[in-house]
Amino acid sequence: MKIGVLALQGAFIEHVAVIRNSGAEVAEIRLPQDLKDIDGLIIPGGESTTILKLMHGYKIFQPLKKMIGKGFPVLGTCAGMICLAKTVSNSQESVLSPLEVMDIHVRRNAFGRQVDSFETDLQVTVLGEKKYHAVFIRAPLIESVGPQVKILAELPDKTIVAAQQGNLLVSSFHPELTDDLRFHQYFLTLVKSRQPGN
Repeated sequence: MKIGVLALQGAFIEHVAVIRNSGAEVAEIRLPQDLKDIDGLIIPGGESTTILKLMHGYKIFQPLKKMIGKGFPVLGTCAGMICLAKTVSNSQESVLSPLEVMDIHVRRNAFGRQVDSFETDLQVTVLGEKKYHAVFIRAPLIESVGPQVKILAELPDKTIVAAQQGNLLVSSFHPELTDDLRFHQYFLTLVKSRQPGN
């Protein structure tokens, strides 16, 4: 099993390390041909506008959208979640459209600036009873979800911060910034379930 990490901008190095520590092969993805050898992809946190511009510039946007339409598994964290969303609010007029592959409405920078970053322990339904320590940095939030979307985690005020739609998994927080590998390992189980013989 080989997982790609979109390495155009943002916190991709940390995701590469976590996937290695989880026992899977990993590759940094920058060009359309890099997508051919991988079983799943992580779109990391960073600046969503820049990531989308670079996805278009390096001609990854359309091939990836087509792959996702056929069930290709993708994990989007923070900015990566924005990139996968159907609709996004609180964005500048000039911002490129997201991939529009997951039926969620996301609000950018919902928790304020860098100084408003915070950490908290969350109950993430698919990770078992033990709470998950989540790190939020200039995080977006999910304002609404479609009927196919399963909510995986909420803050105490019912703000949605993690969700899943089929093989698409997203979080407002940064799972690559903790020592808890469970969120990535859950994504790996989604990828593995799509492989021949499973």
